[in-house]
Amino acid sequence: MGERLGGFIYGTIVALAVVVAGARAYPQGAGHIAALVAATSVAFWLAHVYSHALAHSVANDQHLSFGEVQRIARREGSIIEAALPPFAALLLGAFGVISTQAAVWVAFALGLAVLAAQGLTLARVERLGPLGTLAVVAGNVSLGVLLVGLKLIVSH
Repeated sequence: MGERLGGFIYGTIVALAVVVAGARAYPQGAGHIAALVAATSVAFWLAHVYSHALAHSVANDQHLSFGEVQRIARREGSIIEAALPPFAALLLGAFGVISTQAAVWVAFALGLAVLAAQGLTLARVERLGPLGTLAVVAGNVSLGVLLVGLKLIVSH
């Protein structure tokens, strides 16, 4: 569960960073931003599958079976799953259901909500009390906001 949750957190932060950067680069194109989120998420997923498969092969000194690669791909699939809520919001903008600006804000809010939910999940698994839960959720959301803010600073 820990690796899956870590992939979900990582995937959410990647999606949020792409949403923010895409919104600045393509302010009129929710569809373009959605495509960037999808392509980036898939690229990061493929990189993770490759690196984990390579590490598994080297660590165990064996050839990888197709089944093992599938298992790794499923485990790392949380990176793509994390991008789905922001992607769905951007699609609403792309199809004209909501404005591009609203789609970007909804995508960003959904990404933060996913980070909060992931913090709640971790706190539940770790059986943390109310203060511990608040700390984990706040830390998760703060990390996401911090990394997206750094992305904005670096891209200027």
